Amino acid sequence: MIRSGGGEHGGPVGEPAPPRLVLFERAVETIGTALDEQATCEELASFLCRHLCDAASVDLAGGAADPDRPDVAVRVVDDPCGLFAGPGPDAAASAGAHDERQPIASSGGPPYALSVPLISQGRLYGTAVALRARLPFLHEDSAVANFAARLAAVHVRLARAHAQVRDTAMNLQRTLLTDPGQPHPNLDLATGYLPSGSGVLVGGDWFETVRLHYGRTLLVVGDVMGHGLDAAVDMNAYRSALRYIASTDLPPHRVLRQLDAAVTDDGSRRPATCLLARIDPARSAVALASAGHLPPVVFSADGAGELVSVPVGPPLGTGLGGYDLSTRRLASGETLLMFTDGLVERRGEDIDDSLARLTSLHPSPDSTVHELLDEVLDRLDARHAEDDVAALAVRTSHHPTPHLADPPS
Repeated sequence: MIRSGGGEHGGPVGEPAPPRLVLFERAVETIGTALDEQATCEELASFLCRHLCDAASVDLAGGAADPDRPDVAVRVVDDPCGLFAGPGPDAAASAGAHDERQPIASSGGPPYALSVPLISQGRLYGTAVALRARLPFLHEDSAVANFAARLAAVHVRLARAHAQVRDTAMNLQRTLLTDPGQPHPNLDLATGYLPSGSGVLVGGDWFETVRLHYGRTLLVVGDVMGHGLDAAVDMNAYRSALRYIASTDLPPHRVLRQLDAAVTDDGSRRPATCLLARIDPARSAVALASAGHLPPVVFSADGAGELVSVPVGPPLGTGLGGYDLSTRRLASGETLLMFTDGLVERRGEDIDDSLARLTSLHPSPDSTVHELLDEVLDRLDARHAEDDVAALAVRTSHHPTPHLADPPS
């Protein structure tokens, strides 16, 4: 057997091929390192070329078993020696790889071909084809190729299941977040949600607005612990419960107390952090309460940023209670920014440094609230954050809605 294209399938003349179990172990170590179809196909083709052949092709197809997918979902060709000539990889990477369309080797003669299916739990996901310029494939080669192909099929199946759950959770989350309550017309509001740029499942980040009496509005940003469909479902449960409790017009810290008690009594929800801000434009005031959440930032009209001090109680769902209220003035032209930790947190960085980076942004003066939020998200590169990002920016309008009586404290 000969060495060709950097492969190890033959080695120098007289050198034995690696034992089958050794190759099985190498396949397990190198195929399926990420929950990604394309990466898995590339790893399979690379493994085949290193250990069995001179060129390899992998096709994943949807077909009748999955009509929503295209005929060829993923195609990977590893062909350093140019063996997939003539009809090209379409011929070799299909069930008919051994017919008259079989590719022609650069030496002028047909290469030896080995085709193996990618099968997992009785379902065919595609086909892998290995080509050699000279010696035919042996039974040992076929056993290794089949093992590698079946291993790849398992990882492809898991990747598709992962993608399906992620898409379901993301669609649910986006559907819920695209319909927040409407604040009073005396507020200018901008919201944004960005899913994590990493491979993890979407989380339970959310925001909400609730119209209260006397022209006031309650703003909410929260983050359910964990990721995936369960986190998105729990996020909706928190959101619904908060809407109901907030409708009684309690101050923010008492809303958190009741929400914590309700979730604790339920016992089936994940803990969550939450920040509430009740804005009263007529008094140019905002009342804040936090359940384990990062504090908000206020940007002045000239762009200067200030971290707002808010007493931090335990996360919701712990049953510990202990939430306190803080108030501050929110003058005309100031913008209150509430957000989840994905906006600022970076791996290996102290949270104080992360928050300092946000307050030092100094967004453009005279920008609208939507422009300010977009600028913050862009300059912090939120689209490539390691966690989901939910953010809410609000500014009082120049003509607050009048009310007939002073609101309760």
